[in-house]
Amino acid sequence: MITRILEQEIEKKLHKGKAIILLGARQTGKTTLLKKMTNKKDSVVWLNADETDTIALFENTSSTRLKAIFAGKQIVVIDEAQRIADVGVRLKLITDQISNIQLIATGSSAFELANHVNEPLTGRKWEYKLFPLSFSEMVEHHGFLEENRMLPHRLIYGYYPEVVNNPGNEKTILKQLSDSYLYKDILMWERIKKPGKLIKLLQALAFQVGSEVSYNNLATILEMDNQTVEKYIQLLEQTFIIFRLPAFSRNHRKELKRGRKIYFYDNGIRNALLANFNIPELRTDIDALWENFLISERIKYLHYTQTWANSFFWRTQDQQEIDYIEEKDGKLYTYELKWSTKKKPKLSKSFSNTYPNHEYTIINPDNYEQFLT
Repeated sequence: MITRILEQEIEKKLHKGKAIILLGARQTGKTTLLKKMTNKKDSVVWLNADETDTIALFENTSSTRLKAIFAGKQIVVIDEAQRIADVGVRLKLITDQISNIQLIATGSSAFELANHVNEPLTGRKWEYKLFPLSFSEMVEHHGFLEENRMLPHRLIYGYYPEVVNNPGNEKTILKQLSDSYLYKDILMWERIKKPGKLIKLLQALAFQVGSEVSYNNLATILEMDNQTVEKYIQLLEQTFIIFRLPAFSRNHRKELKRGRKIYFYDNGIRNALLANFNIPELRTDIDALWENFLISERIKYLHYTQTWANSFFWRTQDQQEIDYIEEKDGKLYTYELKWSTKKKPKLSKSFSNTYPNHEYTIINPDNYEQFLT
């Protein structure tokens, strides 16, 4: 069993008078984590909102009925809670009216769950995101030396728990995930009329990892309007498949001010969409794979360590660029992400002169551990 970083943090919050909301893509291990945490605890009830009887339980219900159903229970876990109508109100009812119960709700679809719980549960919840397994979790599990040996494999197959735990079956598992399972919540949403377009959009984004993304270009390629492209990207972000990295801009006249890059939370899903599982030595896109790996792992690290930082890339109209920037406590930390250890890029003088309060680091396979742990 691979220990998840969030386990200890969530344990601290149990029975503190607030609901615990655990968000994350399907198959990232939310249920496994909670079952491990509650396995040795008494009086736990599990409800799965993918099942119709669980949904029916919360229809036209009252606090009196819920008190009777949960009598004698200490922990109530509601899996895939976004399926329940007016879920925020239902969770608030339990939190407010049944004070001796620790309520935990999970969801794989932030655009449904988070949007329906934020207002009713204001001040009444702890919220966490669970990503696929992280580099730091695997280092903790079997040490840096072993995980470093696995680096080429991780660049291709990623960190989904089932992928990591089933060596030899990576392609089959990733194909099942990338075919439809990860997008189940989006495809079931009534306004998604053309699921084929969604997959084509993901494939187009997979090809553009590391490059600035233009909604106009994507709309032309997919024969869709800009608004639909942007809506689909927002939904994919809210279901934890991709995330956007905005352009950094303050006062330099040549800086890109509205640009964005889009990355995948998992390299394996990205490669499955392209049906390309070639080893790193045979890849023409190894720099993009390395960049996606490092930035996605860095995002996990920031979230799990509760490090508050703004993340960007930087580029000018004359193609000067920096792969990744973090803004923390009034200081800029700039990073060039290079797969080749022979490349020694220099920081743009234009950036250095405009933003003197910065640090600059090149991250490559020789030193990436310091960036991710």
